[in-house]
Amino acid sequence: MSAKEALAIAEERNLDLVKISPNSTPPVCKIMDYGKYRFEQSKREKETKKNQKVIEVKEVRMSPGIGINDFNVKLKSALKFLAEGDRVKVTVRFRGREMTHTEIGEELLNNFAEGCSEIGVVNKPPKLDGRHMAMFLSPKNSK
Repeated sequence: MSAKEALAIAEERNLDLVKISPNSTPPVCKIMDYGKYRFEQSKREKETKKNQKVIEVKEVRMSPGIGINDFNVKLKSALKFLAEGDRVKVTVRFRGREMTHTEIGEELLNNFAEGCSEIGVVNKPPKLDGRHMAMFLSPKNSK
């Protein structure tokens, strides 16, 4: 039917004429209450946003000469972050002559990943970036 006829029918029923696919030949239109449609659409979007969980990236920083107790404290905090469903970035910062022994930092990060293996899994293995060596962990059962 022509656009004029469709518009007349829509006005007669106190509804709107909405173009579904305006680029096709002939254009496809639908008679509906557009205000109600927009309201329901925004309601659906709010509902999906409410059910979404934003995954944050928490950071744990260490140095190559970290003590055993300090290491365990950092490990506990990372396990807590992983249990909450957040990703964890574990960073080792090298200062001065520590740069010559980057293998110590890599070993430290591997031990850290081993300690988190029950709850988390390694996303990105240890990688040296300037004076920092970083590794990413994420929770195992991410829903």
